[in-house]
Amino acid sequence: MTDDTKRPARGLTRIKTLTMRLIYSRHAYWGLGIASFLESILIPIPLEAVLIPLMQARRSQIFLLSTIALIGCLAGATVGYFVGYFVFDAIGQQLVEMVSTPEQFENVRMRMEQDGFWFILSVGVIPIPFQIAMLAAGATSYSFFLFMLASALSRALRYYGLGLLVYIAGNQAQALFERHKVAAAIIVTVVVLVIWGGSILSG
Repeated sequence: MTDDTKRPARGLTRIKTLTMRLIYSRHAYWGLGIASFLESILIPIPLEAVLIPLMQARRSQIFLLSTIALIGCLAGATVGYFVGYFVFDAIGQQLVEMVSTPEQFENVRMRMEQDGFWFILSVGVIPIPFQIAMLAAGATSYSFFLFMLASALSRALRYYGLGLLVYIAGNQAQALFERHKVAAAIIVTVVVLVIWGGSILSG
């Protein structure tokens, strides 16, 4: 087995270890909030791998856990926005190269200028790193209020949707999520695009 194939397995093992520690820790709330914050700004932590087992172990706190994850993400979104707003000219190129490519960033920046709110809302469910949307929103001086509103709506859909899945499916939630996450993302993306298109036509 090569080092490249070992790295993903090691990463999953570390996430599982972190999740087990959080489930039985009195600092679970802080841990979840920090994990959500880090996922949103830089570190590619698959938060679902932490959040779903935590919800399964703490069924009576599903709503609270979803809310903590949302707050952590929005805190990260705030940091990302103001990094783009204040220091993008100085270190923006290096930041972009850490999470994406210059070409993808320029495309995101153009979309932000044309359809900022709906684009940010859709980024929560399409395969574009959220960090790029944060930096582009700040770099283009997009409305901070609208940026946070769109971020909150898209991430609330994600986290409370996971909570609903755990509430309905219980211990089968993780397996169902892994099996249908692509289809679910496609459906949600189509819904967002339809509403987006409707708003453009009505406007």
